[in-house]
Amino acid sequence: MPFRLSPTLRDALAQADRPLAGMWVCSGSPLVAEICAGAGLDWILIDMEHSPNGLESVLAQLQATAASPVTTLVRVPTADPVVIKQVLDLGAQNVIVPMVSSVAEAEAAVRAVRYPPRGVRGVGSALARSARWNRVDDYLADADEHVSLVVQIETATAVEAAAGIAAVDGVDGVFVGPSDLAASMGLLGQQPHPEVVAAVRRVLADAQSAGTPVGVNAFDPALARDYAEAGADFLLVGADVALLARGSEALAAAWVPEADRTARAGY
Repeated sequence: MPFRLSPTLRDALAQADRPLAGMWVCSGSPLVAEICAGAGLDWILIDMEHSPNGLESVLAQLQATAASPVTTLVRVPTADPVVIKQVLDLGAQNVIVPMVSSVAEAEAAVRAVRYPPRGVRGVGSALARSARWNRVDDYLADADEHVSLVVQIETATAVEAAAGIAAVDGVDGVFVGPSDLAASMGLLGQQPHPEVVAAVRRVLADAQSAGTPVGVNAFDPALARDYAEAGADFLLVGADVALLARGSEALAAAWVPEADRTARAGY
């Protein structure tokens, strides 16, 4: 029986009439991913770069989120085409590649998500969840329609190249990471710094000029709204682990005396 795959992030952005709001899923837990996927957000991001996620846990989370009407992205830990191939074979339809700082690197990422002759993705769809073990009609011929690529701009060098990166054929979106961007500018941990905000807004403008959707990570609600007003098409506005950390801290503050909490802080 033919199998129909979900729409991609590219499709969701094309149909959207407002910025799409999403959250990180960094816990590595399929249960947490399932909870977040059903929360009503537009998209979630399973992270392999800074989280305890390998191929098996990503697969389990893709399976857990498949039942919810949410767009799921996977951030690979590196631009390595082997890793990208493996994640695509798991059934990830939307991939974000970190630390893309040049047009050449963006072009390499495009090749990694495409089959020959347009790219270098290894062919293993008959063995993989990506084509549902050959249950998706004409998967090899139509694979580009089933995969959306976002590249992440995270350095001062990338900001300078943002217009060219956004214009690369096959890049479906660019995403700004203010944390690493701030660090590359000598402003470690200062994402709200005016120079960092100005750099983010420059990328937003350059991507808009290229006609490419652009997103940004912004946990600060005021800053997130500012970026949305500046034209961000999609935003990450929270993370599972951060929500759990702050929520459990609030619970402890409500029920445990401060002196006891302070005494326990250093074990």
